[in-house]
Amino acid sequence: MSTDTNETTTDAETDDSSTDTGGHCSTPDSDGEVAEDIAIISFERKLDTAREIREGIGEAYDSVDIIEYHGDVFAEHWGEYDCFVGLMASGIAMRKTAPLLDDKWDDPAIVVVDEALTWAIPITGGHHGANQVAHDLSQLGAVPAMTTASEAAGKQGVESKAKALDTHVVNGDSTVATNLAVLNEELGPVARLDGPRAVLVGDDVTVLKRNAEDGVVLGTGTVSGVDKQQVLDAWSATLDALDLEFSDVDFVATGTRKEGEEGLYAAAEEIDVGVVLFEKATLESFEGPSPSRSKELIGWPGIAEASAIAGGREHDLAREKERFDDAVTVAVGR
Repeated sequence: MSTDTNETTTDAETDDSSTDTGGHCSTPDSDGEVAEDIAIISFERKLDTAREIREGIGEAYDSVDIIEYHGDVFAEHWGEYDCFVGLMASGIAMRKTAPLLDDKWDDPAIVVVDEALTWAIPITGGHHGANQVAHDLSQLGAVPAMTTASEAAGKQGVESKAKALDTHVVNGDSTVATNLAVLNEELGPVARLDGPRAVLVGDDVTVLKRNAEDGVVLGTGTVSGVDKQQVLDAWSATLDALDLEFSDVDFVATGTRKEGEEGLYAAAEEIDVGVVLFEKATLESFEGPSPSRSKELIGWPGIAEASAIAGGREHDLAREKERFDDAVTVAVGR
């Protein structure tokens, strides 16, 4: 599967004691943890550029503050922000923050950028916000110089897979081994285990846990060439009927035959969720209750219901499929 600069992909499979299911997931994000509060540290002479950065990326974050540089500025604000954007030479940022670094899972991410906005260089916390911020700075013309091994090799690390599936890594120390397996193309799909179940794992097994306990999955089928707004309108109407919002969605699920459907992917990016693509065999294992013409026409079960059931934590439907605008079919899994 290919990966471009606007999209990351991951494999996912489900084990419900009797069935293994396979799929892969795409999300506009590429980070295991998302930076929400940003501090731009700038020398006085570069404050205009700092304001340009804030204007350019501010809508993507909860807060973007500009703080004028002084010798103890990082120490003074350490722990207050998810990510520091140092508008300065990388050497300054490295010398001033090195004594403060303690743990990769707790330390803030750090990105440095030059005044001409030529380069955006994540220094620490690549998978915990820095790569994300560097990517967003590319909208202003800066080249994101990502050096985390998986991203540098054009592959998706386990932190990225976690973000795509709206999960978090439980045992952070394991990611050294599993990301090495990603680089060597030895990791394989993410396996889902439905409990209650006891699992014994080694130090080289990364455990992911869902972020929300009651999120839903939007099973979605579309016609080819569907428009982004058609998809968004269909999702919105479906969620309104359940008194839910986009923030309640874990991810969007569909069939692999819809991989690369631009309107669908753009809509998912708009609401900041991943798109999980299930194989035909998986959907056949989770076929929904409503009749579907696609089975007789192309040999596939109804994509919306089957993918919603396959992706839902309970393998059940919260809402059966509904067709909108003769272009989008949506079911809700739980």
